[in-house]
Amino acid sequence: MSPARPATLAQWLAHIEQQHTQPIAMGLERVREVAARMGLAQPGKRCIVVGGTNGKGSTVAFIEAIARAAGWKVGAYTSPHLLAYNERVRIDGADIDDATLVAGFNAVEDARGDTALTYFEYGTLCALWVFQQAGLDLAVLEVGLGGRLDAVNIVDADVSVITTVDIDHADWLGGDRETIGMEKAGIIRGWKPVILGEIDPPSSVLRRAYVLGANAIRFGSDFFAEPIDAGRWRWRDVSLRLELPQPALWAPVQRDNAATAIAALRALDRAVPRAAWARGIAEARVAGRLQRFERDGVEVLVDVGHNPQAAAVLAAALQARPAAGRTLAVYAALADKDAPGVVAALQGRIDRWHLAGLEGARGQSAARLRERLAGTAAAGAALSANVGQALAGALEQARRGDRVLVFGSFHTVAEALPLLHG
Repeated sequence: MSPARPATLAQWLAHIEQQHTQPIAMGLERVREVAARMGLAQPGKRCIVVGGTNGKGSTVAFIEAIARAAGWKVGAYTSPHLLAYNERVRIDGADIDDATLVAGFNAVEDARGDTALTYFEYGTLCALWVFQQAGLDLAVLEVGLGGRLDAVNIVDADVSVITTVDIDHADWLGGDRETIGMEKAGIIRGWKPVILGEIDPPSSVLRRAYVLGANAIRFGSDFFAEPIDAGRWRWRDVSLRLELPQPALWAPVQRDNAATAIAALRALDRAVPRAAWARGIAEARVAGRLQRFERDGVEVLVDVGHNPQAAAVLAAALQARPAAGRTLAVYAALADKDAPGVVAALQGRIDRWHLAGLEGARGQSAARLRERLAGTAAAGAALSANVGQALAGALEQARRGDRVLVFGSFHTVAEALPLLHG
């Protein structure tokens, strides 16, 4: 007699965590086979896949918000989540309810047979099933890791986006931009547009687009984002000029992400009402990207940035909007991240460091993190067992007009948000 299936979303999540011997197993054969058994075709009338090292989640949010402002029915699949798994699957801006996700996991299980799937592969197939049932005008899918061998890549997108390419997940993707670029470029499709969200993408990405006959549309060459004044900026290509409000996501890099999102929607070649561009840019929100709170005159910023490129973006944001007083950092990082590179990127922007430990297989204690940061600006940081204690310590030291930056990983932000929302 076979064991009873999980009944609740929590039970399903616990179940799928145990179904593969490895948390990450690169390759598309297994997930493609199960998708075929499930009868999965395209998840929407049109589909955009978003890959890259940093900026994926924000770019998805801008695409989603603009398309919704245009009146389209839009689904978005992103990862990881912060507080609830439901955040990963959205339709028309709303997280999917437990019952629909449970139905999706049951559909995966019905088709899986003896095929072992990872947690992410289960989730991706579930999301694609949910979207297929919903009759979407547009599905926006964020790549989980890399591109070429990521489960999302079973979908043939109408438009591919590669936001940026930098060093991260080196054990899986390689230790230099060219090698990593080859993995990211795996989402490019022949004779389809690919939007490149940085001015100087790796040559490996450009070569892949050329070999496939894909139309590479490049930031700074084919489309542009230009400041007008403190409240406005201009997007333009050869045939369209848009005067737009500054994004509510306020880091300077978010204008580049918004520009990339506009280029992606333009490449779909479906009419977007002119007012929808501005409305979507103004309304796009995503948790954990310089998300702002206030505590007794102290500004608290929370950000998921976890690699040197993301830390450089943080440094630029802090410089663009300086605090009246000091900036105190609460930093907690996974053990496989380039912590010294992160601290170096924030050189001169942080006045005092607080380090926190993270639990889990990839976590590390605050003491171990400080050992790795010997010789950096954070070498003398205060230590706390967890993010909550470190945040409390930083807020205790902060004075009115100071700023506290809490960052380092999705895990860091997930621990901080409930405390700040409380």
